Amino acid sequence: MLSETPLRILKQLVVKKNFANLAFKNLKSTNQMTIGFENIDSIPKLVKDFLGHNLEGFQEKIFDLENIKNQITEKQNSYSDNKREILYNTIFSQNQEEQMSPKQLDFLFSLKDKNTFTITTGHQLNLFTGPVFFVYKILQTIKTAEFLTSNFPEHNFVPVFWMATEDHDFDEINHFKTREHYYEIKGSAGGDVGNIKIDDTFFIQEFEKEFKDHLYGTELIMWIKNAYKKGKTHTQAIRYLVNQLFSDYGLLTIDGNEKELKNQVKDIFRKELLSNQLFETTKKQRQFLEENYGKVQVNPREINLFYLTETRNRIEKINDDYFIIDTDLKFSQEEILAELENNPEKFSSNAVLRPAYQETIMPNLAYVGGNAEIMYWIELKDYFESINLPFPILIPRNSMLFLEQKTMGKIEKAGLSIKDFFGNFAEVINQKILDNSEIKSLLKQKEQNLIDSFSEIKAKAELTDKSFVNLVKAEETRQLKSFKRMQKRLLKAEKIKQSEKFDQMQNLFLKVHPGGTWQERVFNFSVFYADFGKQWIADSYQLMDVQKSELIISSI
Repeated sequence: MLSETPLRILKQLVVKKNFANLAFKNLKSTNQMTIGFENIDSIPKLVKDFLGHNLEGFQEKIFDLENIKNQITEKQNSYSDNKREILYNTIFSQNQEEQMSPKQLDFLFSLKDKNTFTITTGHQLNLFTGPVFFVYKILQTIKTAEFLTSNFPEHNFVPVFWMATEDHDFDEINHFKTREHYYEIKGSAGGDVGNIKIDDTFFIQEFEKEFKDHLYGTELIMWIKNAYKKGKTHTQAIRYLVNQLFSDYGLLTIDGNEKELKNQVKDIFRKELLSNQLFETTKKQRQFLEENYGKVQVNPREINLFYLTETRNRIEKINDDYFIIDTDLKFSQEEILAELENNPEKFSSNAVLRPAYQETIMPNLAYVGGNAEIMYWIELKDYFESINLPFPILIPRNSMLFLEQKTMGKIEKAGLSIKDFFGNFAEVINQKILDNSEIKSLLKQKEQNLIDSFSEIKAKAELTDKSFVNLVKAEETRQLKSFKRMQKRLLKAEKIKQSEKFDQMQNLFLKVHPGGTWQERVFNFSVFYADFGKQWIADSYQLMDVQKSELIISSI
């Protein structure tokens, strides 16, 4: 006979299993809709113009099969067998600690083949992967490679994740958020974050408390404990997590902080030191972007390189000498060129120079990135031409939003659509609150009557005394302002009167936009994985259409 405690546990497991089955069914078959980026107010105009073929000089860098075909030829002619060998050896060496899946090994071995090309995305080494769009951009990269394989069967397409191990802003990566908690760790800042060793593991205890009762909580807890053991680096942690999530899809990871890789970009780094090539060749495009879009996403420096010691510090040229900022290190031109030649691993590209490094060392065709990434890549096309490097196809990553069924129901019941939440929602609320207001329609009617009356008076004034027209216009303006004030006061009064409805709509907004921003930029993947496991990843993968740039909304 089972004791009471095991019996209770068994019942809980049965309930969880039934819930999981229901959850999977919901995720696969429930409400789904999409909103194209062109219909979302917050998508930057530059990205919209790029996608709409309205950005001169970039029509051939938009994702379509013809452009990919041309990109294959261009990259094939510029990427050597020696580079392939180095790339293969580097990825193989870096993944010695991980048990690679059969598909990963197949993709890795194929890198030696001249008919193999990569589709790449990249991201910072955020604690436990950070916001969930980390997962979405990788899934899109994988699915893009799969899509190209089906359309170009004579070639191989390998998805690659570029780990931004050389970033130095620890505060940007030391945290993540779930529905219940904000998790943060301590660590020494200033050096490349990939080499920072994990010491603070207190957050794991709190994470375990939050997720221990979820269906896939045990798996998540195991992952976080294995990834963030004391003494491990953040590079090791992210590589482990990425492999747990995506190894079955064949995704390969690469850390650019390797001497053999940096040997290939010594010429690029040398030009950066001697002639500020990136800064100079992007001036025209930056001016264009400023004039037409109001800003430049990233302003390059005259020298876009760091020097690595225990810390990662900018290189700056003052007169004829090169100074390592915030250190006592100084080089003459001859000395720094010798240092580059002998120790290229000590030089590190910043965010705006990193694309050139990446595209030099990999047979890459396309880069999948967020809007901000796409915008700073757009700055670099002239620079790529100046160093005879093929500029890749740019693919803005798709966005995803998962909402509970009951939230979708409440949105529908409130007379709203999901699209309302991605426009001027304040205006939507105002309209909904005033929809049933009798005085609103009365004020509108009287305002129109006022406009009509003054139009008649102005017409008569023109015929009698033109000097009188200005007086009429001034009075019209004064009275219309009074109507606007009345409407504002009416709205305020109606909000108080309908406070329950107002609060309901505000709460719905926060369900769609937790913390006031897009869900994918707030919650960690664990929020969804905890109840759905790898089925959630598989379903997210299926929901994506790599030929479109859109927000995908699905109920769970």
